[in-house]
Amino acid sequence: MDKWILIDGNSIVFRAFYAMPPLTNSAGMHTNAVYGFTTMLLKLLEEEKPTHMLVAFDAGKVTFRHEGYEDYKGGRAKTPPELSEQFPVLKDLIRSFGIAQFELPGYEADDIIGTLTRMADERKVETLIVSGDKDMLQLASDHVTIALTRKGVSEVERYNPQEIMDKYGLTPLQIIDLKGLMGDASDNIPGIPGVGEKTALKMLHEYGSVEEVLAHSGELKGKMKEKVAAHEEDARMSKKLATIFREVPLDDEEGVKAYNGYDPAELAEAFHKLEFRSLMERLELPEVGSAGSEAAAEINHNLVSLNDLKTEELEGLLSGASNVYIEAIGDNPHHAELLGLAIPVEDRMLAITAEELLSEAGKPVRQWLGNPDVRKYGYDLHKADLTLHWRGIDLCGTDFDVLLAAYLLDPTESNQTLVYLMQRYQLPAIQSDEAVYGRGAKFRVPEHGILIRHLAAKANAVRELVPLQQKALEDTGMSKLYYELEQPLAIVLAGMEKQGIQVNAGTLEELGSELEQGIARCKNEIYTHAGMEFNIGSPKQLGEVLFEKLGLPAMKKTKTGYSTDADVLERLEPYHGIIPLILQYRTLAKLQSTYVEGLLKEIRRNSGMVHTYYRQTIAATGRLSSQFPNLQNIPIRLEEGRRIRKAFVPSEPGWTILAADYSQIELRVLAHISGDEKLKEAFIADMDIHTKTAMDVFGVSADEVDSNMRRQAKAVNFGIVYGISDFGLSNNLNISRKDAGRFIEQYFEAFPGVRGYMDNIVLQARNDGYVTTLLERRRYLPDIKASNFNLRSFAERTAMNTPIQGTAADIIKLAMVRMDEMLRERKLRSRMLLQVHDELVFEVPGDELELMKTLVPEVMEGALKLDVPLKADVNYGVNWYEAK
Repeated sequence: MDKWILIDGNSIVFRAFYAMPPLTNSAGMHTNAVYGFTTMLLKLLEEEKPTHMLVAFDAGKVTFRHEGYEDYKGGRAKTPPELSEQFPVLKDLIRSFGIAQFELPGYEADDIIGTLTRMADERKVETLIVSGDKDMLQLASDHVTIALTRKGVSEVERYNPQEIMDKYGLTPLQIIDLKGLMGDASDNIPGIPGVGEKTALKMLHEYGSVEEVLAHSGELKGKMKEKVAAHEEDARMSKKLATIFREVPLDDEEGVKAYNGYDPAELAEAFHKLEFRSLMERLELPEVGSAGSEAAAEINHNLVSLNDLKTEELEGLLSGASNVYIEAIGDNPHHAELLGLAIPVEDRMLAITAEELLSEAGKPVRQWLGNPDVRKYGYDLHKADLTLHWRGIDLCGTDFDVLLAAYLLDPTESNQTLVYLMQRYQLPAIQSDEAVYGRGAKFRVPEHGILIRHLAAKANAVRELVPLQQKALEDTGMSKLYYELEQPLAIVLAGMEKQGIQVNAGTLEELGSELEQGIARCKNEIYTHAGMEFNIGSPKQLGEVLFEKLGLPAMKKTKTGYSTDADVLERLEPYHGIIPLILQYRTLAKLQSTYVEGLLKEIRRNSGMVHTYYRQTIAATGRLSSQFPNLQNIPIRLEEGRRIRKAFVPSEPGWTILAADYSQIELRVLAHISGDEKLKEAFIADMDIHTKTAMDVFGVSADEVDSNMRRQAKAVNFGIVYGISDFGLSNNLNISRKDAGRFIEQYFEAFPGVRGYMDNIVLQARNDGYVTTLLERRRYLPDIKASNFNLRSFAERTAMNTPIQGTAADIIKLAMVRMDEMLRERKLRSRMLLQVHDELVFEVPGDELELMKTLVPEVMEGALKLDVPLKADVNYGVNWYEAK
């Protein structure tokens, strides 16, 4: 039985370009869109096994649609040259796959595919369309399924007529009416202003088509009635523009061609030119002379061990070494198991186990690791540093970390393993850890030979990846960010983590006892209100008590019953006295289990210290994350939570805890980036920014600003930083959505520079596919042009807030690096212990306290020059609670 696959070439290649990080071959040719398209193609061939295939492309920018509407697709940004240069390369590669492709002047790829699906319907042939364009849903039928790309090009969502009905309540042809009413900004199709997807669906569910909506416009209410009447012709034209033309003049030669597979030699040649080495291995294509593959194949023939070398030979070998891979198993490096390491030197590979490293014979290797004059390149050197530290081994001279570079180059990719990175850079594939060690209960350290070869393969991967990543950092303008901020910071963080912070177990136990008493009191009062005892921690039992026994209004339901999440309980608070008690119970129980009991487990009994682990490669904004334990989540808002900080004390008698906190750093960054004069003026004059905002938004003087005005101004100030919507602000302030929208509008009128920034950064993101911080940190936004409103809106909010949040993160990181330099330069005994969001925590000897009270804010405020002053507030005391 025949099976056709029709691919919307332009849609998929654009999607691949914005989904994939920058990628070039050694000739400097951009290849990311081609690579993304190819991985999608291989997945289709493997999973669908088509008998016929065709990739359709747009032929130029002018089509028959422009005859009726010159501005069709007029709002689209110019195709980036980095993408334009990949189209001919992609078309050559498609030919190498033996897949037919077609384009016709005056028509779009949609029209070609539409015509072919009409033929498929007539012949009753099973057909799959692959596209990123929701317009294609109008072509679904009993024989035609639409696969819409969701995340990049790796995931698709399939639609047949029934699935379209289930999701939208529409037939495939009504998708055209949907577009006619709501328009499409990406194609510059106007639709009816003010009609979004939700409103358009409501109209179609009632009237069925654009024509019927227009015929019944008199039944609509308020402004919508006026808008529909005023834009009747726009709606008709929009529907016409959105309709895929299914009568493109095609002859049999231009139809879907039979797919008979590819010629391995021809495809290998194409992949070799593009340097898609991992795909060559995946398909087991014949080798075309890749030096990298030959080097990988020779690893096992050039393995050397400590037994093979005399001390002088080992020292001579190490003198030419720079790359190293250190294997530490376990997420927490303070308790990770060291398995061994491998060091490649020219054509040889030294690979040894942890036992050998710790032996007398391993002494030269330990000395090499600890030599600060030897530059070392590796993978996850931060974790390796900590793992080695707890075994008495120093790691110094770290200069390039493959994991850290991978994070900078693609901060939203969570899978940055060496296996993934080798594939991403089209290098010879290596075995995964799961394949070598097993997983979960089946985890086992393999026999010596297998372990050594695995470490050697990883060390070789490091060696091959380093120059490619260094070039990529240079090409993206992030070399300075890497070498002057992120890599030095990794060393600073490791020093803080090794030092740890003293935690008084007695203070925690005393607080725990008080919390237990509070929990017991809450329980009893809850039972009294409920008239029965039940498991308060069970959502099912709690839901039954609240909504069945007490008869409170059920706000929302889940698959398993009533929802009793925090949002629901907060809205129920005015209805019954049991609700505030449940909220208090949850707060106290979490403090007890997560913070008191959790911290007690993390204290090292021999030292009384807690050692956290700061992750540099988790948050896409550049913020640090803390784990094992998470010290950034120590509560601050509630007094019961704040008291946990009393347990954090200096590690030396007579010393003091000093904490310095940036004041409103994100709003100061916003003032600088937006250039808004009123916002800058407020910070330069050291005004209370929330009072200033209230004054400008409400049009009142400073003494007329009451607490409620300031509260609202504060909510919108911080909301703006995170791209808040009227819906989000209405929830935060418990006001109507209309009032929230008006408040946001008043804010933008008061601070026009902020609105200009928000509008411009979204446009810039659409053009570039990414946004940057002031220090050139990038965040890619593959969904910035998504047809899905929610995906696109999230990407737009991310575009607005990433330069602000990311720059704030960069600033405190700069302050940490410079503070560490200052402590060493001045030979001070004071120690930097923690970073908690915008706060730095130190322990300070008595004779350095006066100096540190001045030095810390001076360094923090001078970390980066902005158009407005940075401000750091300093406090100190016998514990962290007093210093806060």
